[in-house]
Amino acid sequence: MSDTQTLIENRPPSVATLFLERVAATPDGEAYRYPVPPAAGEGPDDWKSLSWAQAAERVYGIAAGLIDLGVQPEERVALAANTRVEWILTDLGILCAGAATTTVYPSTNAEESAYILADSESRVLIAEDAEQLAKARERRSELPGLRHVVVIDAEGVQPAADDPEGWVLSLAELEARGAAYLEKNPESVRERVAAITKDQLATLIYTSGTTGRPKGVRLPHDNWSYMAKAIAATGLLGPEDVQYLWLPLAHVFGKVLTSGQIEIGHVTAVDGRIDKIIVNLPVVQPTYMAAVPRIFEKVYNGVAAKAREGGGAKYKIFQWAAGVSREYAKVTQDNFKRTGTASAPFGLETKHKVADALVYKKLREAFGGRLRAAVSGSVALAPEIGYFFAGAGIHILEGYGLTESSAASFVNPGEAYRTGTVGKPLPGTEVRIADDGEILLRSPGIMQGYHGLPEKTAEVLEPDGWFHTGDIGELSVDGYLRITDRKKDLFKTSGGKYIAPTEVEGSFKAVCPFVSNIVVLGADRNYCSALIALDEPSILGWAAENGLAGKSYAEVVAAPATQELIQGYVDRLNEGLQRWQTIKKFRLLPRDLDVEHGELTPSLKLKRPVVEREYKGLIEEMYAGAREA
Repeated sequence: MSDTQTLIENRPPSVATLFLERVAATPDGEAYRYPVPPAAGEGPDDWKSLSWAQAAERVYGIAAGLIDLGVQPEERVALAANTRVEWILTDLGILCAGAATTTVYPSTNAEESAYILADSESRVLIAEDAEQLAKARERRSELPGLRHVVVIDAEGVQPAADDPEGWVLSLAELEARGAAYLEKNPESVRERVAAITKDQLATLIYTSGTTGRPKGVRLPHDNWSYMAKAIAATGLLGPEDVQYLWLPLAHVFGKVLTSGQIEIGHVTAVDGRIDKIIVNLPVVQPTYMAAVPRIFEKVYNGVAAKAREGGGAKYKIFQWAAGVSREYAKVTQDNFKRTGTASAPFGLETKHKVADALVYKKLREAFGGRLRAAVSGSVALAPEIGYFFAGAGIHILEGYGLTESSAASFVNPGEAYRTGTVGKPLPGTEVRIADDGEILLRSPGIMQGYHGLPEKTAEVLEPDGWFHTGDIGELSVDGYLRITDRKKDLFKTSGGKYIAPTEVEGSFKAVCPFVSNIVVLGADRNYCSALIALDEPSILGWAAENGLAGKSYAEVVAAPATQELIQGYVDRLNEGLQRWQTIKKFRLLPRDLDVEHGELTPSLKLKRPVVEREYKGLIEEMYAGAREA
């Protein structure tokens, strides 16, 4: 048996156990960094640290506080908060109490929050602030099983006349209760951790489905223990790494990163404020971070826009450097695949060095200057954007997984990564491609099933453990997986041709530096069309230089000059497509798609049915008078 197999097969039953082992092994090592905004409200944040021992003190206090509130093993404790160090500490506290965390996005409305709390039978809610508490209060009549709400930021929280006694308490009060409980029962938390079995429920994550009510995905303790060991076994990370964690921890992609960190013992800097990413990166100077493609697309659009603002010569240099970086990445990756060495011909190497001094070095500095690798997941990254960053020395390792597979099933293997693929299976994960192209997975990371929905579980999970992902893909002879589309997103034109919309959408994002979101349409129609939302800062920057200064976003996208600009990029896209894939008509949307209007999930995945309902009029307009075959 190999060392990797031994590592995975001899895993402990829970991440709670791994946490105790990590604290014992490196109590004084730095575990977490987190920002503290200045008291005056202006100026840079002050970053503070917690050692593993300091983190454990708080985790024990939270765990013991929950035990004192009467929380039993496997009972659910809901957590509705943004990504912050307290999210991690409370999640670990829940797990160390033997309970299970129900994750709730803080952006979820009161109605859906109440549904999740009721369906999961959560006994306690840990709410970030007064806003999250207000949602629970509004729907309290629907939540008879919710015994307590613990508020992380208790500032502004006022007692309500109809609150049951002791129903609301602050996180500080919970930890104080826990400390008092531990004085009388010093071994209580360790006893709870020791009693955890691998099949015991650890986490309920509700998938933000594109239609209908979300389903609760049941992830037992063994899923996270396996993930921790499998991530460590990839060799991508070491104890000296610094991770920048901003992803939503209510999402499985963010959550799995906390398990890997505990096993490896590296530092994690935690701040979920998306508007602070650009400011934080040079301060944190991460060696590693995970993100969704939208972040890399925004950075790419931003760099292109800045170059354009610098004048024609500067923009030409950027375009030349972007072309060099893509060529360099493709050549070096191809050479590595064939020879094991990432080499490039002398002429290309020379051009690359010049471009590095002019463009790439500044780009790397914007990411903090020490970034070895960035993992991208959730949705596909357009290969041309991946190649751009790869050639610039920012190595984006695409990965793949689902909530139902505890997030990480595939990841690109370090130096041997291949842009446009999601890499190879994690150690311990099996994959096969069904006759219709669907990707099937089997591993210790696969869910137990959907909470209270045995029929839905049976639709995707076979008795022998194979999980139907709903994604279409191809495996190379040496085991690299390429995702071609969501099975349910594939559509057929009235002419009988199958279209993979995400492939076309990704190609457009690589061609057009102004695009934010694009939805390709054409099911049962005789040609494809698209709804396009533009990136506001980029298009307004262009507008200011093209006679549209001072106009609003909606006015700019309605202007004939903007329509002509985007038509040019659509024409470029069409040059590289098969005839039946080409975009015959498009409409620019009056605003970008967003989470608030329900068009994107909190992890920024497109909800196609919602967009199609919202913009039905524009869609019909594009097909008005068209003869359907």
